[in-house]
Amino acid sequence: MATYRAPADRRRAWTYVPMTALAAFFLFPIVFMLAASLKTDHQIFADMDSVRAFLPVGDLSFANYAAVFDRVPFWRFLGNTLLVTAAVTALGLVVNSMCGYALARMRWRGRGLVFGLVIATLILPFDTTIVPMVYLVANLPWIGFDGLTPVLEFGWLNTYRVQIVPFIVNAFSIFLFAQYFKSLPKGLEEAAAIDGAGWLRTYWRIIVPLSKPVFATVAILTVVTSPATWNAYLWPLMTVQSEELRPVMVGVQYFFQLDTAWGEVMAYISMITLPMVVVFLVFQRAFIQSIASAGMKD
Repeated sequence: MATYRAPADRRRAWTYVPMTALAAFFLFPIVFMLAASLKTDHQIFADMDSVRAFLPVGDLSFANYAAVFDRVPFWRFLGNTLLVTAAVTALGLVVNSMCGYALARMRWRGRGLVFGLVIATLILPFDTTIVPMVYLVANLPWIGFDGLTPVLEFGWLNTYRVQIVPFIVNAFSIFLFAQYFKSLPKGLEEAAAIDGAGWLRTYWRIIVPLSKPVFATVAILTVVTSPATWNAYLWPLMTVQSEELRPVMVGVQYFFQLDTAWGEVMAYISMITLPMVVVFLVFQRAFIQSIASAGMKD
């Protein structure tokens, strides 16, 4: 048995060589960021011409990390980001999964047209719609309160809702949910209907428990790629001027207002990057499983 398995083992080992090299290539920026965050600006530029730029060598300290808290209100920015990210992700999972369920499992006139329109919106870059979106949210009505008296107000700028509401519905999330739901057996609804379950109960009690991989995938993609969650920069920069409401990514510009301290920049970026790396490592198996199932059809 060993003689037959050895060639296969060697072929498998050779496949890991380019994969390891590619992984190392993509890890270089992260390694450089972490190493530079522990160095002074002088040492960062002195090490740029050698492999020392990627190594934690020299006069190392955590002074850059301490300086971050003097430069920006980090915990406030982090709290805002966590609040907006949690709200957009949680509400998006509910709304987009229900939309995907309606498009994938329910039969109604115009379903194909609506699904096509949802997919068509994916070709529009966010940068092309951001200006009309800013104009729209600047004039949207909202019911506020003056004491206990409700008051009709106009304009969502400088609020949490302007960072949350416009990004709950996401076309790509709907697509992922719909494609995953299509791969589930059709007999699920039939068995549930025999037991007297309606569409909502079938969705909540049967479809959702069987779709944990796609929920994990959409959650990760929402956190990482949505214009209003962890990596949000351009949208809050244009719609939120109050420092009390800004997210962590907007805090990067604080380091370039006066003399740029690159060690502090790297320390700040490390502090807001590593949580996302941890999240992906925790959910990577579900993420890969769901992506692999997205193209499956019933």
